[in-house]
Amino acid sequence: MASVSSPTRLRAHLVAARLAGVVATSREESLRSYRLFAARDPRVLIGIDPEGRWEVRDLIGLMARKCGVSDDPRYTTGPDVIDPERTLAALDAFAGRIREVSRRGAPVLLGTGHPHRLLGFYAGLADALSAAGCEVLTPAQGRCVDILTRFGLRPHRLDYVRGVGLVREPTSERPGCEPGAHTHSPLPVRVALDAAAAAGGPLPALVVGDHGWVCGAGQLGFEAIGLADTDDPALFVGEAEGRVSVVVPVDDAVRSAHYRPLARYVLNRACLSQ
Repeated sequence: MASVSSPTRLRAHLVAARLAGVVATSREESLRSYRLFAARDPRVLIGIDPEGRWEVRDLIGLMARKCGVSDDPRYTTGPDVIDPERTLAALDAFAGRIREVSRRGAPVLLGTGHPHRLLGFYAGLADALSAAGCEVLTPAQGRCVDILTRFGLRPHRLDYVRGVGLVREPTSERPGCEPGAHTHSPLPVRVALDAAAAAGGPLPALVVGDHGWVCGAGQLGFEAIGLADTDDPALFVGEAEGRVSVVVPVDDAVRSAHYRPLARYVLNRACLSQ
């Protein structure tokens, strides 16, 4: 895949890969998440405890400003839209936080609830940060985390791949199974941060990830940055209320290869190399 280090070329890639522009996430999915968030459903709060009262109309307005979705509450069916200019601006801010922590050589923690799609994106950042002198933390490796799924409470194991935290179900030990589980839960990052504190070792100056990794860390007072789709209002509420530093609006479920140009763009802007 050709380099897309310039904003113009990356913008074209975002739209062509449907990372931004018209995305696969539907308006119905997004509105369902907004309704659940307004009702303070933990499955959608994913670690954030909102200070304000967020009604559905407030969330639509916030997501219109942050992502570029329609601000018309009468638009209830069809595809959602992410403004690629907002994605680019957020990637620049995201790169700024990566650049600042790399210059200090400060410890970082990375984790994802989308290992099948986003592991490569975060792993590229972890490699570059490690090369820049940052300690990439891997606390509580192997620790059991009980996560609520649609099948009930299920045990998972916290693991790290190339410095990126994720959780695995016990069945993932079987040959041919996927390397990690999809989850929105903030429990993995809470377990990791508790373990780091209990060990008396370094704590992260920056947490990088998505879903509960960002919200859970931000709620605990750690600086956190990450990626989020239009049906993930918790991260944007966290940003609006000052507990999350940067959220990049982007479809988080396209082919993993499509995120590589984003990693290259971030590292270029952060003055780092893979």
